[in-house]
Amino acid sequence: MPKPNSYRVTKCRICKSQNLYHFLDLGTMPIPNGFIQPENLHRKEERFPLGTTTCLDCGLVQLTEVVNSSLMFKNYLYIPSTSRTMLDHFSDVADEVVARFSVGKDDLVIDIGSNDGSLLQFFKANQVRILGIDPAENLVKVANLKGLNSTVGFFTVKLAQTVKKKSGSAKVITATNVLAHIDDLNDVVKGVRELLAKDGVFIIEFPYIVDLIEKTEFDTIYHEHLSYFGLWPLKQLFARHSMRIFDAKRIDIHGGSLRIFVCFQKSTHQSTPRLNRLLNHEKVYAIHIKQTVDEFSKRVSIIKSDLLNLLKKLKKSKKSVVGYGAAAKGNVLLNYCRIGTSLLPYIVDSIPYKQGLYTPGTHIPIYPEKKLTNDQPDYVLILAWNFADEILKKQRRYQKRGGRFILTIPKLQIV
Repeated sequence: MPKPNSYRVTKCRICKSQNLYHFLDLGTMPIPNGFIQPENLHRKEERFPLGTTTCLDCGLVQLTEVVNSSLMFKNYLYIPSTSRTMLDHFSDVADEVVARFSVGKDDLVIDIGSNDGSLLQFFKANQVRILGIDPAENLVKVANLKGLNSTVGFFTVKLAQTVKKKSGSAKVITATNVLAHIDDLNDVVKGVRELLAKDGVFIIEFPYIVDLIEKTEFDTIYHEHLSYFGLWPLKQLFARHSMRIFDAKRIDIHGGSLRIFVCFQKSTHQSTPRLNRLLNHEKVYAIHIKQTVDEFSKRVSIIKSDLLNLLKKLKKSKKSVVGYGAAAKGNVLLNYCRIGTSLLPYIVDSIPYKQGLYTPGTHIPIYPEKKLTNDQPDYVLILAWNFADEILKKQRRYQKRGGRFILTIPKLQIV
């Protein structure tokens, strides 16, 4: 019997509590990376509810509806290697990990959700053994063509057992912006336990819920991201599997993320002072959680209202506005605000795979970046705001010729 395309969440993914508090409803929308071929524009798109809830027992923020992962990840169009910001970030990650944990040429590093090998290439440059695991066949093919050993599959305990038989245990397992995509977290942690060497380290990065709430990063909430993590829920998850977090580091990537380091319970890795500081901060933060998330929802509504008013005002004044970055988060913003081609005639993007396609739900055409230079519109709405600094540097010429950029997060501003 085929798996349903989605199901409603009634209990917490980590602690199984039904004590859930709903606080944000962004309406129904198509999957955010479901870009459309021109010949398919006439077809009806399936839409799914997009809302959030927080567990009042363990603190996990999660979506109210889970979409079948095979609809989202089998042919994935996001690739980090087109961004200088992401490449610099991954280079730093690999260098730090290799140096800190003395990873040698005989040690194995496994990257879960390895995409096109953007992180793996920097581990390979450090002359260590590598293996990537990713469900997107198109991206695994790209990685292997670049000589970055990768295999197709969703990471499960069963797959971990197969990999271990073939390649042995891993000294380091990484998962950058992956854990949020996973519904069965317990199975993934079991898989990590299976594959990780006794002295090994599991390193995870994810958008930090504290940053998401404080900076009103609501467009980070979309169907691919099932969970929005803080330390306390993950502490409970790993403890259940005789593992523990021994360090955590706040990083700037994606509007504010957390990098955490996990080991076996009996490992010699000592807990760091900065981990304890972050745990204490989250404990204080959780005291007024209902009020905090309700205020967040109000700020989201204000951003929608302010943006629509601005775009309508600019249109009335005969000013031209286009979009920059056909990002998943941008598609959330466009669908939530119901912005179509009447307010935003096209979007430019650097990813070749997306050029010539149309945005899900709003059907806005996507062009190469050179169209921006040729057309010189009055304003550009940055949809991939997490790469705003990179975009602004890249488009200095556009600004020098009088162009202006519109940013929406954490609040509406023109630069």
